[in-house]
Amino acid sequence: MATIRPDLKYTAEHEWVDDSITPVRVGITTVATDALGDIVYLDLPEVGAEVTAGETCGEVESTKSVSDLYAPLTGTVTAVNQEALDDPALVNRDPFGDGWLFAVEVVEESELLAPETYAETTGAEIA
Repeated sequence: MATIRPDLKYTAEHEWVDDSITPVRVGITTVATDALGDIVYLDLPEVGAEVTAGETCGEVESTKSVSDLYAPLTGTVTAVNQEALDDPALVNRDPFGDGWLFAVEVVEESELLAPETYAETTGAEIA
């Protein structure tokens, strides 16, 4: 069973947001990594790119499929995780830690899911 962190916020599309730091960090959940299987390629937004909440901003490719990556917030991308780009399997190994995807300087908040709500809708456990 997938586990999620209680200190993050989530989207219905299985992205997580860590807004305890600025700029906020974004990644994908264990629910997503479990469904995708082995991640082999990441297409992430470039530093300086404007992303809009709910819109596609990249792709995650696995041995099973290619899935769109959605921006959970509106803002400017300030960093991209080069380690994850160089070794996409890092996202499978540590999706809530070293496997983060990109950071955003938020200009507009969007409605995100509390850990309890995300867990309820996905069947994940809160760690």
